[in-house]
Amino acid sequence: MSLNIAGAPISWGVCEVPGWGYQLTPERVLTEMAEAGLSATELGPEGFLPADPAALATLLEEYGLSCVGSFAPVVLHDPGHDPAADVSAVLDSLVASGGSMLVLAAATGTDGYDSRPDLDDAQWSTLLTNLDRLAAVAAERGITAVLHPHVGTMVEKGAEVDRVLAGSSIALCLDTGHLLIGGTDPLRLAQSVPDRIAHTHLKDVDATLAARVQAGELTYTEAVAQGMYTPLGTGDVDIAGIVTVLLANGFDGWFVLEQDTILDGEPEGEGPLRDVLASVAHLQDIAGRIPA
Repeated sequence: MSLNIAGAPISWGVCEVPGWGYQLTPERVLTEMAEAGLSATELGPEGFLPADPAALATLLEEYGLSCVGSFAPVVLHDPGHDPAADVSAVLDSLVASGGSMLVLAAATGTDGYDSRPDLDDAQWSTLLTNLDRLAAVAAERGITAVLHPHVGTMVEKGAEVDRVLAGSSIALCLDTGHLLIGGTDPLRLAQSVPDRIAHTHLKDVDATLAARVQAGELTYTEAVAQGMYTPLGTGDVDIAGIVTVLLANGFDGWFVLEQDTILDGEPEGEGPLRDVLASVAHLQDIAGRIPA
């Protein structure tokens, strides 16, 4: 069985959150993606890769990479804010570079993922309406919009994921790590709504550290810095079960390797590449055990 395997700059510590950690250059990240045998990437935070669509397409081609999509945290719950303007430039970049996925997160409007407010029913109604609206805006450009349940956003916990599924028609990005930390079993979700899953972010998780985040003992950022995300096959997520269920239900999208990482300086030796290589090998081993 052959899988569509892509990478994401966050596996190299590249993140939109101010003060997240040391930020590697695009040249190192893209070079190491190619060395790992990845054929595609998500674009990473604004400013990491060229904003000019033609320059972006040229740069990715230099490294033998295509674009799979882009993560876009957007405020969706504020009735006085138009989120369509926030994704316009991202859609331009995706169209120019051949990307297919606009990966939305329901941002709080503040930096980071360590706290969030509660929404009232009116704000929830606005959020759900905006999800369907942005999905339609993206579809007009030939792009699929998906909602990414994400720790520290307005859609994090299991009940919130259920509310999105019931109240909108947008597809989901199945992020195995964020779902687990937010209290949703990603395998059970894959089994129950396979027709709503259009994109995946594969993470493995140290469940002990995840439980400390859930209990409020650690912030999300502190837990990431302590290694909450691990190479695929070394944590507590049933990656093989999830991949198998998705494929059995006709999933033909991208498996994006995402191991959120915080770096304290320029890494010596392989650095993040070591974990990416381990995750690629594990995913290929899973694929090799699935009948074609």
